[in-house]
Amino acid sequence: MKATIFFILLTVLARSRGQYHYQGLMNYLENRMLAMEERIALWHEQNNRYNSDLKEFRQQAADLLEKLGKEHNKLRSDMEGAGARVDRVEREMDYIETKNPPKPCVKAAEKMVEQDVVVRERKKEEFFELSVCVNIVSSLKAMKILKRLGSPKGVWTKDARSAKVYVFNGTSDNTLYEFNSMRELLASSGVSKGRQITVPIAWNGTGHAVYDGFLYYVSESSELQVIKYDLKNGSVADSAVFPMDDRSPVYQLNPETLVDMVADEDGLWALYPAGDTINLAKMDIDSLDIELMWDTACPRNNAEAAFIVCGTVYVVYNTKPPSRSRVQCVFDVNDMVSSGEAPLVYFPRRYGAHSSLKYNPEERQLYAWDDGYQILYKLALKKKLWAIMPPPEE
Repeated sequence: MKATIFFILLTVLARSRGQYHYQGLMNYLENRMLAMEERIALWHEQNNRYNSDLKEFRQQAADLLEKLGKEHNKLRSDMEGAGARVDRVEREMDYIETKNPPKPCVKAAEKMVEQDVVVRERKKEEFFELSVCVNIVSSLKAMKILKRLGSPKGVWTKDARSAKVYVFNGTSDNTLYEFNSMRELLASSGVSKGRQITVPIAWNGTGHAVYDGFLYYVSESSELQVIKYDLKNGSVADSAVFPMDDRSPVYQLNPETLVDMVADEDGLWALYPAGDTINLAKMDIDSLDIELMWDTACPRNNAEAAFIVCGTVYVVYNTKPPSRSRVQCVFDVNDMVSSGEAPLVYFPRRYGAHSSLKYNPEERQLYAWDDGYQILYKLALKKKLWAIMPPPEE
């Protein structure tokens, strides 16, 4: 009997302990669920707050971008207006400079017009010994940018006696490219359609000239050599040592060019340095002999290029960094250009500075290379003053 009662008590005690542990487990799980619910509620609250802050930030960013867009448009409009005003001021300055030109650097007698008739007749005779051309540049009529091809510096030019165009890419190489026409050059992707010509002696600088089927260029070695290359036969026709000890560049702003070979209506010329100024030499187009030499008195400092029209040298100057190029020094081989006649020509603002300017006497155009761009300048010419004066009375 006692054993039965003891067993019953143990059974009741075990059940009560089991219920106790079960109740504790349930309480624990219930507390954990409540904590998780609180955290989920907190997360929802924070998420809603973050979403609200994000929407507010998006709205602020959109408003700010809209405001910036309006300010950008206003700034662009102001810049365009300022650019238009600057262009207008430049045109007005060009007009004023044309009407009131400063005294240019001209090697000519100041009172040439007032000289005695006998002296003028003698000057005329001297001129015709050197030239039969009586034109002088008065202004730039037009500018045309054709394409961009190759290096920042180079030369492109056209033979005045044919339709062929020649391209020299860079400032030192032994390869040039020949195009049968301007149309072929414009249609070419790069120089792909040009005929590649390789010369046996490399050219240096940008002082090359093409005249009547021959290429005239300068090669630098132990001595400066002027090379005459037959473009048709593909051979060196002649060469001559250029008598120049000074290895300074002829133009300060283009240090790669020591001698600039130039062709105009009267044949072949060479511009070269002599101290701080630029000298001019008239060369025999067949033998490359130097016939005459002049000191132009045009400074090399800030010079970037030059060209010759009818025996008159026009030196173009610029600044560093580049601004607007202008003809600032003029020299006539016969002193037939008075200071009043000398043009003050400003070139339109472009990309950089001219690395070369090559005059074509048939077209009356300058072939310019400017920071890789090929540009044409159409020149307006007029008669030199003495050429339009009435003959003296007998």
